[in-house]
Amino acid sequence: MAEAPVLRPEAARTLRRGAVIPAHPLALTADRVLDERRQRALTRYYLAAGAGGVAVGVHTTQFEIRDPEHALFEPVLALAAEELDAHGDPALVRIAGVAGDTTQAVAEAELARSLGYDAVLVSPRVAGADDRALLERARAVGEVLPLVGFYLQTAIGGPVLDRDFWREFASIPSVVAVKAAPFDRYRTLELVRGVAASGRADEIALYTGNDDAIVADLLSEFHVDSPGGPRTLRFVGGLLGQWAVGTRAAVSLLDLSHRAAEGDRDAYLALGRMASDLVDVNQAVFDPGHDFHGVIAGVHEMLRQQGLLDGIWCLDPAEGLSPGQAEEIARVRAAYPDLGDDAFIAEHLEDWLR
Repeated sequence: MAEAPVLRPEAARTLRRGAVIPAHPLALTADRVLDERRQRALTRYYLAAGAGGVAVGVHTTQFEIRDPEHALFEPVLALAAEELDAHGDPALVRIAGVAGDTTQAVAEAELARSLGYDAVLVSPRVAGADDRALLERARAVGEVLPLVGFYLQTAIGGPVLDRDFWREFASIPSVVAVKAAPFDRYRTLELVRGVAASGRADEIALYTGNDDAIVADLLSEFHVDSPGGPRTLRFVGGLLGQWAVGTRAAVSLLDLSHRAAEGDRDAYLALGRMASDLVDVNQAVFDPGHDFHGVIAGVHEMLRQQGLLDGIWCLDPAEGLSPGQAEEIARVRAAYPDLGDDAFIAEHLEDWLR
């Protein structure tokens, strides 16, 4: 049996320490073709903001980039890789989302490897696949690149995955991290318990993807059982669509959470004060009141209001803002300036758009 692929040492240290990893959006023109200039500007923003890496080809990038009529999967991954190369920091983590059945997911992982990506985030949204099929697919993809697991909320097509699934998934030698994004506290706990039960908790970094509970996840201690006895596990970072906006503020928030975990009472209290504010921002951007219809367009609208994007166009013309969503986004930008990066973006926008 071939040895499991491993992360570059610098990327492994970043992932284990915990980082802000934005789920990268897709910049389009009014004709719904790739806007390369603004796509590069987004990546430059994330890197200048202090992100520990980026995740590209994920839900926020739009799954439709894989459709033959668009054929954007490789170009979008390549643009981000070029900007990461130009930035020149070997500690940045490069994560590519992969989707589809086993054949497609393996092919996408092989492409990501050829472009210099460190790991792949495996989407669990596969038509007709049961737990066993998802695990076999993960094992196949994990022979190409290290794996980041992904618990996707059911509201946008994710399956319900129990503790036994996550125990088996975490037992795959190439798994290096898991993103918990079921938007459900009980299911989040099941994921953490499954990782602990695998006996590999020391090798797997837990990342929050619960955009509605970011602070709660980062402050939580999970007291769980493992083969070696009781353990306390924590989320060390986040791989989030929410962190595709307000990224510099997210870096400060994550630093506060690490300080709070080390016993800094002031940091803990500061996080408590901002927790519900961040949920308010997320509610405006992600549009849960309309079953997340405007989730991708909402990210775009925040970035459009700040000047990074020229419009909110999505590959699917049916995707757009819900009634009143743009006004809600303007409201939270004004209400919580420390969470939005407006001043930081205004200062550097011209340089990022060069």
